[in-house]
Amino acid sequence: MAHKFNITSAANDQFKFDFSYNSEKIFWSENYKQKASAQNGIDSLKKNAPDAITVDLSKGEEGSGYRFEIVESKDGQHFVRFVAANGETMARTETYASKASAKNAIESLKTNGPGAEVNDQA
Repeated sequence: MAHKFNITSAANDQFKFDFSYNSEKIFWSENYKQKASAQNGIDSLKKNAPDAITVDLSKGEEGSGYRFEIVESKDGQHFVRFVAANGETMARTETYASKASAKNAIESLKTNGPGAEVNDQA
């Protein structure tokens, strides 16, 4: 399977994860102090992303619970955040010129995330 989660080392003896297709990172996390926390983040995405709603903040939409948020950057491009029920951002994407590309990233995680292998590179 070409989609996978990767756990890698980060600065200051911390860990992070990404969701990738081949070698292209689609979503990536913030840094975690412990590897187990990065794994918990992956487990949460696998469980919660498929049924998460999508809210387009650039259209003034709001949401709660686990959700994808489409955000417009200052230059008119878009990126996506996956937000936990507590309001914390768990992962985000790069900035895309097209909102359609942001939506494709969401569909990729929803569809391919639950069955993606986890590759521990840390």
